[in-house]
Amino acid sequence: MGSMTVGESAISENSSPKLKPGIRMSVDFVPAARKHVSFLRTVHHSASLHQTGFLSRAIRRYHRLWMPLYAQISDSSPLVLPPVDVQYIWFCHTLNPAAFRRYCMSRFSKVIEKPAIFDDENEEYAMKRCREIWKQRYPNEPIDPRDCPEDPAGDTDIHGVDLLAVAIKQLRFYKLVSDPFWGESSFLVSAKHRYRGFIYLLQKFRDGHSLLVPTIDILLIWITHQSFPASYHRDVGDMEMFGDWECMKEEDVKATCRLWEATFDHPYERAGVTFNRTRSPVYWEASAVDVNRGFKSLEPRLVTEACIFMKGNVEEGCVKKTFLRLKTIRRHKEFRIDRHVSSILRCSSEMAFWQKECQLWCELGTRGIAVELRRKGRGLFRSELAEDIVFSWKEVMRAPSLTVGRVITVVEKQGKAKLRVVVSMTPPVQAPYLLKCVPDRVTDDAGAMISDVILRMNKYRPQEGRWLSRTVLDHSGKECFVIRIRMAQGFWRRGGENPKPVKWEERIIQVCDGPWSYVADSIGIAPERIVGTATPKVDVRDEVLHGNGVIWSLSTGYELTIQWARGLDFSLENNTSGEHVRLLKGRKLQYQVAEPHLDEDDIEEGFVTLVRYSSDDPVGRATALLNWRFFTVEFLPEEDAATVLLVCTAIVRTVSDVKGEDVGNLLVRRRLKQAKAGSRDWGSVILGHDRFSQLEDEISSNVHLQPWHWNPKEVISLPEMSYSFQTGFGQSSNADGGDRLYQGGI
Repeated sequence: MGSMTVGESAISENSSPKLKPGIRMSVDFVPAARKHVSFLRTVHHSASLHQTGFLSRAIRRYHRLWMPLYAQISDSSPLVLPPVDVQYIWFCHTLNPAAFRRYCMSRFSKVIEKPAIFDDENEEYAMKRCREIWKQRYPNEPIDPRDCPEDPAGDTDIHGVDLLAVAIKQLRFYKLVSDPFWGESSFLVSAKHRYRGFIYLLQKFRDGHSLLVPTIDILLIWITHQSFPASYHRDVGDMEMFGDWECMKEEDVKATCRLWEATFDHPYERAGVTFNRTRSPVYWEASAVDVNRGFKSLEPRLVTEACIFMKGNVEEGCVKKTFLRLKTIRRHKEFRIDRHVSSILRCSSEMAFWQKECQLWCELGTRGIAVELRRKGRGLFRSELAEDIVFSWKEVMRAPSLTVGRVITVVEKQGKAKLRVVVSMTPPVQAPYLLKCVPDRVTDDAGAMISDVILRMNKYRPQEGRWLSRTVLDHSGKECFVIRIRMAQGFWRRGGENPKPVKWEERIIQVCDGPWSYVADSIGIAPERIVGTATPKVDVRDEVLHGNGVIWSLSTGYELTIQWARGLDFSLENNTSGEHVRLLKGRKLQYQVAEPHLDEDDIEEGFVTLVRYSSDDPVGRATALLNWRFFTVEFLPEEDAATVLLVCTAIVRTVSDVKGEDVGNLLVRRRLKQAKAGSRDWGSVILGHDRFSQLEDEISSNVHLQPWHWNPKEVISLPEMSYSFQTGFGQSSNADGGDRLYQGGI
């Protein structure tokens, strides 16, 4: 019988690489890089800076106006910042340290240093001070670039540097650092240490390895360093960036990885900055605000990107019976990846290199990654657990480099091997909310479920009014809202009265904040706090829409128009502000699927994308995705949950009426069993899509490891209808109004 032991890794992951003597770094990289990412975001959202003519004028303003002005005042008034267009050209010029230095020395006899301003308050003061000085120095030159006349295109080549070409190229760089974790201090601290190690490699192996390829985190710190020309020259001279980050050669990437691993003995790639990186399957963006913090039961959904690396050597004989199983600690028990140890190991005489075993996006509620060492059993599919190694997210987050390693010794009768496992992660950031609406019992006007239990509590006083009700569950299966749709008035008595349908304009929709208040088993009362209502406007249905549409008035300030004269069409208008909002059919913009399925038309029919337009996003930005077939929504923190739920419910209600059929299981009037919490919570684990990955088949075959909107039918579809409780009226009871009442409602 073999044995296995686990020990702490000898990899020095918690300390920065040792630098060559004499190297120093005089820039505070963490706040500087964070400010730089924020600046690139501003540039990215500026439509003007994406126009060639505007950039050409910015180059003229930079070369002829700003640089002479700042060269004169920089010693006495260093806290001055020019307009964004000039700042951007200034930054682009500094990316060629030697050329920028020659330019400054030839014109001003000194190197012009950019002011180190990293907070908003000082930045506002510096730009205000610039406006005052600019107006005095250039009274006939507007400081706002939008007020400048369109002059003929000038020379954009400044002392041998084509600034227009550089500016256009750098506009594309922001997409590489747009994920929200790039602004987190812990991630930037790790990037700073890795940059120091990269500079060490460049200086030590300058002759033999002139085309070392930086990862994106290293590249961000590098260009941030270069944007402070005087400091950069003092620290590393005029060292220039080799190669092109847009056209990396595979052999250069491989050589850089090998050199880094041989020097520092840990993986060159890490979570968030892997090579061969495609668009993140998780749609997350940095949001300035979360407008949903006021909802008491709606908790933020935190997501991290994680990478698992392995390498090892056979020390004696051969290892045949041992394999590794990767799984999460919680939330997705069905997720597992098996890798035979022999596929990772190298002979003792060979140098082992790190292999990226998997890349995944996990909700923080998964708690971490567990690596099980298992030995094949006697049965075909049986195995025995030998060791369980846990990498908790808390442990990895505490590591300065957000990376933790273990050394594992595997001993079998036939041989012995040593294996290393490294887990790295990005700082957890807030991802879009995921909510789905599931059927529940009919309720009365007071919000209590129609039940014998409630009747007894009320001393058999009849329950008046009938409302279809839906429980809203978040990504973890927790109740966070209750949706109610008014259907009937009156009450039911045996052999006597029955509830009567209300008029169309009285069929309001309510969104109640919070979970049910249960009084017995699954019998409860809806939350008292109503955070949103939708009311159909009957007066315009025939006059304006000619009977081919309906308008819903939302208490959150919007009007939702649904028309069906030429197919379903949706529009959303805000009556309280001038913002431009559209509802587009299908999965659009960021939610568009790159590789559509054969039945794409059927899938697209149920989706509606909510798109907001602004001066920063003239082409639109998707802030929510709704699926009215499966009563499911995903939305960014900046989008109001009540508005999204009202829109989705109103669409489900209207489409059911138009089609004359039960859409989204609207007429189901009982609670249905849900998948057991923790078995495969939707959105809890998403496996990275990498064409070079050995897990490609695992990714494509398991829809529960993909974003929900890729395969909504398999991920969100309701289970077979059955009771999850024993108390109260059944589906066939007339106490809730009976089937005829609700079928007649559509």
